[in-house]
Amino acid sequence: MTTMQHTLTVFGLSAVAVLALLYSNPDAAKKVSEFLHPEAAALASAPTPVVVAQAAPAPAVAPEPVVAAHDAKMLGNAKQQQNVTSWLAKRYRVAGDAANMLVSTAYMTAHEVKLDPLLILAVMAIESGLNPFAESPMGAKGLMQVMAKVHHDKFQQVGGAQAALNPVANIRVGSQILKDYVKRTGSVEGGLKTYVGAADFESDSGYGARVLAEWNRLKQVANGKKVPTRTPAAPTQMVVKRVQPEAPAPAPAPKAEAAAPAEGHTETLAANL
Repeated sequence: MTTMQHTLTVFGLSAVAVLALLYSNPDAAKKVSEFLHPEAAALASAPTPVVVAQAAPAPAVAPEPVVAAHDAKMLGNAKQQQNVTSWLAKRYRVAGDAANMLVSTAYMTAHEVKLDPLLILAVMAIESGLNPFAESPMGAKGLMQVMAKVHHDKFQQVGGAQAALNPVANIRVGSQILKDYVKRTGSVEGGLKTYVGAADFESDSGYGARVLAEWNRLKQVANGKKVPTRTPAAPTQMVVKRVQPEAPAPAPAPKAEAAAPAEGHTETLAANL
């Protein structure tokens, strides 16, 4: 046991001495490493090949959609929205916070459905005077006077027909309906005429002209121009007309009253609008 202890002591001291020598003499350490691992030493001494990096082909840039620039225009900027909000609040006597919410919702919805937000706001102004609780005798409801019973399928995505008086849901559904009509008819004028329910008539009694005039004023306001505000006329309610069976021909009227039936169509449409 004593001999074993002495032997281990000698080996331990020798190992310490060798480690100290290798630490203090890098050349000796390198030679020992080459002796123990000749393959690694051969690889280390081999010349390093020069790798010429080739430029990777630039990834193909997907063409931006055509609507990208139009989207930015539809979103506008904070200053334009502020101008529109302030003007509408004064013109239609709406609280500033409420007007701001309506304008913001119109802009975000316009971005989604790809429609001019100022056109949406113009329809809201003419249809309801920006009153989210407006309701016509025909059943048109909300800011854009949407017939919830007729367009119940579109309301399913926003909470059902009972959401017609919800400002956000009403703007979303009304904007989608207007977009569909504009696309179907090929023009804003045609879309507005269909929206008010006068597609089958020669005239919409000036509804489209009023919306277009308000749209033009909002464009000027958004661009920073001074547009006077005044008390708006009574809002036009949306009417969805249905095909009615033809009534039997009336008896011939006296000659003095012959002009009365000629005006009946226009007067009825004006009254409904």
